[in-house]
Amino acid sequence: MTPLEALRRYFGHESFRPGQEELVDAILAGRDVLGVMPTGAGKSVCFQVPAAIMPELTIVVSPLISLMRDQVDALVDAGLPAACITGAQDSEQQDEAFSRAARGDVRLLYVAPERLEMARFRDFAARTPIGLVTVDEAHCVSQWGQDFRSSYLGIGDFIAALPHRPVVAAFTATATERVRRDIVALLGLRDPHVLVTDFDRPNLYFDVIPMDSRRRRGWIAGYALAHRDESGIVYCTTRRQTDDVAAMLRDRGVKAVAYHAGMSPADRDRAQRDFVTDRASVAVATNAFGMGIDKSDVRYVIHHGIPASLEAYYQEAGRAGRDGEPARCTLLWNESDVVTRRRLLSQGETNDRLTPEQQEDVLAGHRRLLDVMVGYCRTTGCLHRYITRYFEAESAGRAADTGVTLGMDGSDARCGMCSNCEGEVSSQDVTDIAVAVSRCVHDLGQRFGAGKVVAVLRGSTAREVTDRGFGALPSYGVLSSVPERTIRDVLSQMAADGLLRISEGRLPVVGFGPDAARTASPGFRYEIRRMQRRVAAEPWMRPDSVGADSGSSFGAVVSSDDEELFSRLRVLRRDIASEIGRPPYMVFSDRSLRDMARIRPLTDAQFLAVDGVGQAKLARYGRRFMRLIASFGSDAPSAGAAPPPADRRSRDAASHAASSSGTSPSRMSSSRERTRTQ
Repeated sequence: MTPLEALRRYFGHESFRPGQEELVDAILAGRDVLGVMPTGAGKSVCFQVPAAIMPELTIVVSPLISLMRDQVDALVDAGLPAACITGAQDSEQQDEAFSRAARGDVRLLYVAPERLEMARFRDFAARTPIGLVTVDEAHCVSQWGQDFRSSYLGIGDFIAALPHRPVVAAFTATATERVRRDIVALLGLRDPHVLVTDFDRPNLYFDVIPMDSRRRRGWIAGYALAHRDESGIVYCTTRRQTDDVAAMLRDRGVKAVAYHAGMSPADRDRAQRDFVTDRASVAVATNAFGMGIDKSDVRYVIHHGIPASLEAYYQEAGRAGRDGEPARCTLLWNESDVVTRRRLLSQGETNDRLTPEQQEDVLAGHRRLLDVMVGYCRTTGCLHRYITRYFEAESAGRAADTGVTLGMDGSDARCGMCSNCEGEVSSQDVTDIAVAVSRCVHDLGQRFGAGKVVAVLRGSTAREVTDRGFGALPSYGVLSSVPERTIRDVLSQMAADGLLRISEGRLPVVGFGPDAARTASPGFRYEIRRMQRRVAAEPWMRPDSVGADSGSSFGAVVSSDDEELFSRLRVLRRDIASEIGRPPYMVFSDRSLRDMARIRPLTDAQFLAVDGVGQAKLARYGRRFMRLIASFGSDAPSAGAAPPPADRRSRDAASHAASSSGTSPSRMSSSRERTRTQ
């Protein structure tokens, strides 16, 4: 079986996505690989296709039990035998999985990294031919990655102890050059084929909305209610915030679950199952939910505050639209989020394996990552371009721009797929405010935080100001007519531009930055550039309502008839999923259902032409979906008139169907040709 035949047979796709075939070929040629591909780019196919072809067992090391279980279920449903071994199984279930794998009845065996250190698993691995070891979320092995896990450090030793070294494949969504070097060294990759694919996700609409904290919950509730038939994720910074937002959504009639590390394993598992099976439409989560979700039909991701890094944000936002259909990623933020994130950084856990100097180096790296994230929130340039520039620079080993100037030069073409490219830039001269802020920081001796600076400048009469004698300072009250928010915005941008420095710790202090002297120069001029949104930020705004003039998929015209059929197909999918105890997206993705609504297949050959339909899914579900399509309206095309399969897989299937039914394949011809991509 060739890789393309395996792709068609098990996954129902006519061609590979960019980078997939290159990695598949390298693995099958016996070469170690490192694939850096954004979430939703199809990393799993890169090792699942070789596993379907190689005669030996493939072991997949994955960090979360829930993720393993979902991937195993999806593979079994596609006709590719797989199993997992976890601590949640009893000894009888584990024995069965070991036996099936040893007999060759399982192509892929999923395990957590901790499992590799257990004597029983090592004995099994020593006696079983293993052709491929795949390490998913490989950045967890590096202390420089955003999700370092000490359990990943034992994977290299496990591989080295095997009697016959297998091919080793490592995959991650985001990895700087430094992290990639760690992955290669710590996993013991030998002359790996390294592939870093394009980081852009053109089906995602990125949106940044400055918003006061008190307004966010109402906005989120409005959006969720307006999209109650769609799946969404809301990411929060703290556990308490997660519980509060989930409870608020439930109070307003949204089926929402909370998910965070403070919940019991049973409660987390129940929340995740409710979400992936569509019993709940919204999951409100901390970043603990990041790697645990493999749901392909998430239509929106909302961040209630800024994440700690652009890597974390892109991985979390990338949970939307994994089926390739349009999805929206909205970030709600304000300056208090930055203060919270800086405080959390200073309170972060330490790594006992590092020296104090190394610890400080890691902390400085995390501060830089936060600066990049803040730059994303403040940029007036294209948000897609900001993301790709950063990851392209990091993947090439260059220092990425971290200031607010990234993407602000106006040279970027409008992508039509982000709020900045839909808006207009306005400039405000804030030279006088910036000079006053700098003088106040001097008057306060660089010993107080932003709150005191603002209070002094606005002439506060609070006792904590007057009792300290701050009313006698030259800068007291000089900005009494300027709104507090404006002063804070200017102060924050001055810190980002190096004019000021905000210390870490529980009580951050404002001091002078490396470029502070600029504010005292005669020709100093300072301005803030803001986005004026042309596209409204109302919660009822739909992702497919934007970009209609850009030629993007968001502007695609869908007939009401097709939309009605799509809705009925979703109901059938939900009913089947309930019957078999699987998540609906595992039966068919939204993309597959939309393809069905457009093609309206009535024969096996036509059904195989639907993107995401392989032989196993045709056999399991084809009859029921084709019966629904046949019964849908009097205008449903006949078997001879339905839009045909135009690719080789479909022509082969059409020929087979014709030979068995007496139907001429020529009757299935059409002028419309489509490219199938996985």
